[in-house]
Amino acid sequence: MKNKSPVDSIISETDDAPLPSSTGEPQRVVVHLPVNVRNASMVTIAVLLSVFALSWAKDVFIPVCLGLMASYALTPIVDRLQRWRIPRVLGAAVLLTAIVGALGWTAYRLGDDATALIESLPEVAQKVRQTLQARGGSGAKQAGAIDRVQQAATELEKAADSGAAGGATGTRGVTRVQIEKPKFNIQDYFLTGTLGLAALIGQATVVFFLTFFLLASGNTFRRKIVKIAGSTFAEKKLTVQALEEITDQIQRYLLVQVCTSLLVAVATWLAFLWIGVQHAASWGLVAGVLNFVPYVGSIVFTAAAAAVGLLQFGTIESTLLIAGVSLGLHTVSGYVLTPWLTSRTSSMSAVTIFVGVLAWGWLWGLWGLLLGVPILMAVKAVCDRVDDLKPIGELLGS
Repeated sequence: MKNKSPVDSIISETDDAPLPSSTGEPQRVVVHLPVNVRNASMVTIAVLLSVFALSWAKDVFIPVCLGLMASYALTPIVDRLQRWRIPRVLGAAVLLTAIVGALGWTAYRLGDDATALIESLPEVAQKVRQTLQARGGSGAKQAGAIDRVQQAATELEKAADSGAAGGATGTRGVTRVQIEKPKFNIQDYFLTGTLGLAALIGQATVVFFLTFFLLASGNTFRRKIVKIAGSTFAEKKLTVQALEEITDQIQRYLLVQVCTSLLVAVATWLAFLWIGVQHAASWGLVAGVLNFVPYVGSIVFTAAAAAVGLLQFGTIESTLLIAGVSLGLHTVSGYVLTPWLTSRTSSMSAVTIFVGVLAWGWLWGLWGLLLGVPILMAVKAVCDRVDDLKPIGELLGS
């Protein structure tokens, strides 16, 4: 008996398998997909316009999304304070003031260490060069060869300059023009940094007040959304279910982020304490905070920890050990633990979370990395309850 190919076996399992032709080969079947080209084109244009609008108006969307996420995270605490007979407005104001005060105190305590780290960067670069030169024979020979190449390039440049100068003086009617590079002006960088800091403070102020108004209003906006969602009871019920699922999903996601950041902070503190790094507790706190920033936070922390390790110990081995520990902890947390826990608590696949974070990071930069997963959760909760959008919800699901 002739063995069937994988294609024949799959076809034979279907109810409408094609009949074989006179030559023994199965007849070709042309499948007409029910795709409306006009509708598909309109959907594509709408998606592209939405992406353009999100990128163009990101200065508005980002603070709004940050305020919404902060309100989702802090609503249970304000609800608890309200059950304790504390007015909702007062509870929201006290809670946000306490959070801002704690962040300010932490930044003040870490400010000296950050300033010392920035000021020590030239010393770190010098130690890297000295360490590479002190590695022994091959390293010293390589460093000497690099120095000789640089010296030869300098001599060739001087010879070319002198030749150009001689040719310019020997040619009549030709004026030699020398372009001077603009001098370094620290005022330009100071002005740019000041404007960036002012913009950041302005956005933080907008997020603060938006979060306060959302917390103080309670369920007012939710009731308004349910009221305008539809006239029938079924439509209002679906809206309430979607809003409740969005709230639960975002709160569980933030809980996962807080737990993994605490684990990273404690593990970094213990590891640095075992290695002998100075201010190990402060470095653990920084590691926990940067763990909230997917992918980028681990790179920044690893580079900073490696620089401090080289400055303190002065050896490549210790520097690689500190960098390896930092990168390993953030890799396990960011690429294994957090996606797995998030997929378990949100019914979203780890692949979708990874690709979605990259897409929102491309669209909004650092803030997109922070807000990508909550936005995807909200989109999935809405798509699961709209018939025309259920395929998107299925694609985002696990």
